[in-house]
Amino acid sequence: MSSDLPTDVSTGLSSDLSTGLSSGPPSGPSSGPFFEAPAAFELRGLVVRYGKVRAVDDVSVSSPPGRITALLGPNGAGKSSLLGVLSTASRPHSGTVRVFGYDVLKAPMAARRRLGLVFQERTLDKELSVERNLWFHARLFGMKRADARARIDLMLDLFELTDRRRQPIEELSGGLARRVEIARALLHRPGLIVLDEPTNGLDPSARATVWADLLRLRERLGVTVLYSTHYMDEAEYADEIVILRQGRVVRQGSLARLKSSLDSSRIVVSCADDEAAARQLRAAGFAPLHEPGGVAVHCADPEARIAEVVRALDVPGLTVAVHHPSMNDVYLAAAAVRENDDQPERGRQESGRQESGSTP
Repeated sequence: MSSDLPTDVSTGLSSDLSTGLSSGPPSGPSSGPFFEAPAAFELRGLVVRYGKVRAVDDVSVSSPPGRITALLGPNGAGKSSLLGVLSTASRPHSGTVRVFGYDVLKAPMAARRRLGLVFQERTLDKELSVERNLWFHARLFGMKRADARARIDLMLDLFELTDRRRQPIEELSGGLARRVEIARALLHRPGLIVLDEPTNGLDPSARATVWADLLRLRERLGVTVLYSTHYMDEAEYADEIVILRQGRVVRQGSLARLKSSLDSSRIVVSCADDEAAARQLRAAGFAPLHEPGGVAVHCADPEARIAEVVRALDVPGLTVAVHHPSMNDVYLAAAAVRENDDQPERGRQESGRQESGSTP
């Protein structure tokens, strides 16, 4: 054994775990043959305050085991505050948070053992090797020595880090160091891995590698993934997308559901005479709209109606394209909804200030 490794790893709750990839989602307090498996995570009416500011305002979100969920929003939307409570690092003002059935306030250690955390800030010891960082994590979670050794070898293999096991963290690129952090988070077999802005500060190639790893390991290890991001393209990896703005959920659902909710799929016609095209489309029973790219015909299934649109047109220089809403369109629509919802509240506040300052 290399002197780079600790001489002992404490025993603990993980002593009955095998060295295989995964034994399925960890059991909750009420699991068993006659109970439905608990949600991987469940937040109900969560409120997080900093003074008078509500960083998280009555948020309710949950996920069954095995799902990937994205928290999407700008800086200050409440993503990190929500993850801080879920990870047991901070306490909520009100509401309940459970991890595989364990309340993070009443049973924080049980919840914590079912979590794997990857923080936005780098938390590896830069002067230690890759392997030694993993061994200290194994010690923290009370893994038996033989189990820890096998699990470390497995993680190094899965993340293609075996040839770097004795290399100091400070010599690794940002992308490789992030892979070590994800491997460390999965070392103790958590059912849920939580990542706060996992690709923050990485170049496009490293970002792509991190996501390839996460998607591959979700399939192989069966873990539930919850992550925060402000990148639209990263949100599209998720099975469920939760858009946060000013501490509230403004839109939630699968990518397909969110896009279809906009009702903005359309056929866009470009030609030498947009006015003539619009007249001909109206005569054929369509409701064309002028937009920067030409004349648009909105419909639920543009691919099925594109031939009908072309038949209705007799204009020079005709080109036709199908456009579907993007994740960016979804995000901008959600932001507009939140701003409109805030208008009455701002009006009431302004009215209240005027009334309080008026004289009888």
